[in-house]
Amino acid sequence: MSDRTPMLAQPLRPPSAGRAAAYLGLFVLGAAAGVAGALVQPAWFPGGLLLALAGEAGLCLGAARAVGGRAGAVAPAAGWMLAVVLLTTSRPEGDFVFAAGGGSYLFLLGGIVVAVMCATLAPGRQPGGGPVRLGK
Repeated sequence: MSDRTPMLAQPLRPPSAGRAAAYLGLFVLGAAAGVAGALVQPAWFPGGLLLALAGEAGLCLGAARAVGGRAGAVAPAAGWMLAVVLLTTSRPEGDFVFAAGGGSYLFLLGGIVVAVMCATLAPGRQPGGGPVRLGK
């Protein structure tokens, strides 16, 4: 047997209470950003749409940096998506938040694309310390 024994994977632990509260707060902020974006995007067509998508991107990337992992970007993205999906449903009164136009579809699909991009571009969790070559 060699002196290089493989490292066993650590079992997953549930998040601490503070981290869970942070994720819940980011989820609520994402929902608020979704509602605000839904109201802003039709105001000044190209500018409102870009402002709403930039707000979502800033929230997702900022949350990922603040938490220090990709889950920080996923929490507000999930809140945004839930709020926007709930706003697209029709009501018995016949009221809609989203008009049947190109801007609304760009907001819905663009927001999903922005959320996926932010979650993949966010830094993953890395061990602390200086830069080293792992595996040597």
